[in-house]
Amino acid sequence: MEFILEDYSVNESTWLVLSSILIVSVFFRFSRMWSLRNLDLLLLLLISPGILLVNGENGYRSLGDVWLFAGSTLLLFRLFFDSLFKRRPILEQNMNKSGLLVLCVATFLFQVTRVMTEPLPETTVATVQEGEKLLNGEDSETEPVSESPVEVDEGEATPGPAQALIGASATLLTNSQLAAARLLAVLAHLAAVCGLYMLGRKRFGDSQLGLAMATLYLLLPCTAYNIGKVHHVLPAALIVWALVTYRRPLVAGSLMGFACGAMFFPVFLLPIWITFYGKKGWVKFCSALAVMMGVILASHVWTSADARSFIEQTVGSIDWSVLKFHGGNTHGFWAQVDEAYRLPVVACFFLLLVLFSCWPLKKNLEHVISHSTAIIVATQLWYPQSGGVYVLWYLPLMLMVVFRPRLTNSVAPEFTESETVVKSTKPGGTTNTDSGRMVTP
Repeated sequence: MEFILEDYSVNESTWLVLSSILIVSVFFRFSRMWSLRNLDLLLLLLISPGILLVNGENGYRSLGDVWLFAGSTLLLFRLFFDSLFKRRPILEQNMNKSGLLVLCVATFLFQVTRVMTEPLPETTVATVQEGEKLLNGEDSETEPVSESPVEVDEGEATPGPAQALIGASATLLTNSQLAAARLLAVLAHLAAVCGLYMLGRKRFGDSQLGLAMATLYLLLPCTAYNIGKVHHVLPAALIVWALVTYRRPLVAGSLMGFACGAMFFPVFLLPIWITFYGKKGWVKFCSALAVMMGVILASHVWTSADARSFIEQTVGSIDWSVLKFHGGNTHGFWAQVDEAYRLPVVACFFLLLVLFSCWPLKKNLEHVISHSTAIIVATQLWYPQSGGVYVLWYLPLMLMVVFRPRLTNSVAPEFTESETVVKSTKPGGTTNTDSGRMVTP
């Protein structure tokens, strides 16, 4: 950003302080100090210093890994009891809607400027390069890619501080690849922001809540630290839009299928969604899910040069070392602890998944949001490759948990006919069946 404003610089530590002050000023409820909203804000703010320690070069990475593991554990504990909090009072922000809109747009432009001017993570560049290989029908050999930034000079890319190559080759980055990588990152975050706004407007019955979620998403330091990492935010953005369109199982199933094709962790959410849709809706949901997965596989067949290339693009693209408990590709918290202790954590994860899938039998949107978020956070606790760092996997969903009203009437479409809808007593008023709030046209 220095070429726009000379000598302008906002490093990660400075942004941590400035954004925290803004977040507390706008969203912290000073009149209800012991409210659940304030607790959630503090938990989200506590995650960011851990990422700062992990990304820093001051030798505190081990402390950062422990910090993130502990923070993820606290978030999981809070999400586990989310359904027990029956009182969800309406808590307005400390800024009106017009002010939130200005702050949201300004912050988004600031983040876009960072994406367009700062070095990109190698994983984002590798994603674009792999996509170009698929379109050209070339073999795609996948190797572990670090997340160090790529420094670009006159259309060429050289490895960042980690001195790692992009993908499996030393191919130089072209201007078109660089532009595609930057555009992809911007569109992924834009999809998440718009999804949060639409969810607040359509499902929470309050557009200001949607604007508040979008603004907080952009302000949080953990978003700024990972602003260029497409593979972090894209699956979460797809899940957000699946929640926006949950009343259309075919659309929601297609989006969840796309999310599963983009990253592995949405697969764990499918049992919760299937039980949510009930005996009839799950057929439509699973059909759309299967069709989307079939389309993804068909695209790999179409872009594969031969059978070997197809296997490399599908089975070979999966890092199977994450399933190993000894000698695998482990870094992060589990690199400091005996990996044998990861086995009971994985067992508890699957027990939690079974519990959330079966209880309660008739779920509403509250359960889907909180249970899905809890499962993604729980994934961070056993994932061996820097578990806890991938905050953007669950951040948009966590913001829904923080801001949501009571959603007891937001059930699957097949249960809609049996809902008890409270009608308005005001002339011209209607009731939003998703949030139970009164909406005046």
